[in-house]
Amino acid sequence: MPDSKRYLRPEVTTRIRRLELKARRVVEGFLSGMHRSPYFGQSIEFLQHRQYTRGDEIRHIDWKVYARQDRLHIKQYEEETNLRLTLLVDRSASMAYGEGELNKFDYSASIAACLGYLALRQKDATGLYTFDTDVRGTVPAKSNQQQLPRILSMLDSVGADGRTDLTRVAKQVAQGIPRRGLVIIISDLLGVDNLMDGLRVLRQRGHDVALFHVLHDDEMDFQFNGATRFEGLETEDFLNCNPRALRDGYLEALDEFLNSTRRACGRLSIEYMQVRTSEPLDAVLAKFLATRQLLPKL
Repeated sequence: MPDSKRYLRPEVTTRIRRLELKARRVVEGFLSGMHRSPYFGQSIEFLQHRQYTRGDEIRHIDWKVYARQDRLHIKQYEEETNLRLTLLVDRSASMAYGEGELNKFDYSASIAACLGYLALRQKDATGLYTFDTDVRGTVPAKSNQQQLPRILSMLDSVGADGRTDLTRVAKQVAQGIPRRGLVIIISDLLGVDNLMDGLRVLRQRGHDVALFHVLHDDEMDFQFNGATRFEGLETEDFLNCNPRALRDGYLEALDEFLNSTRRACGRLSIEYMQVRTSEPLDAVLAKFLATRQLLPKL
């Protein structure tokens, strides 16, 4: 068994446990997993009639009741549903950047562990994929008591290596998820070609998608001084340079990349969160979960 406190810090889960993980478009899970949904619709289990009010869909009118009582009534149904949370954690080589708790992979694994904890506490089915150019590790979605140790064990057993192919991975993951759910991707997006193609695959399958874009302070601020040798983590390229001469151009290019990624996610109705590894994890998660509670259900 891995040390659960490595990624699941008690001080973090204590502060966020009261927040409810919600999917925006997919009403498939609430506080106790398999339970009655407050959303009525077509289902095999009839609940009750209620009087018709303006704005109700005509297709739900019970015309047999109308024939007997000369009043319009709506059929209401209830369905037992369950959230299926799928976590995708990038384990490519660039995720190894940083030291200690500022390592991008460890920080991303902590995000995944805490979100998994919240969902499983609600008794909602939760699964995990780790990936680079391919899916490298899988924990099939379940909601039993043994699921969190399985997820933590998978996160504890992998390091960061390889490159990234999110489009290929998204297709594999989409085929492995039997029905609509919430898919959360945690990645630095470095070396990712055709990002939107991968995200579009998941959205076209009807999944609610959220993206945590995890970056180190060095990548965000580029506060390097003196002659420096930069080596590619996912390539064999290197660059010897004076970083101060490159800083303005680098930050301009980074800002353009971040803005284009944010806009593209907006077009696909994907929630985008840019995260620094120096940010307190509980604050990041609290903001994410609170924001989702305010989003309209589609």
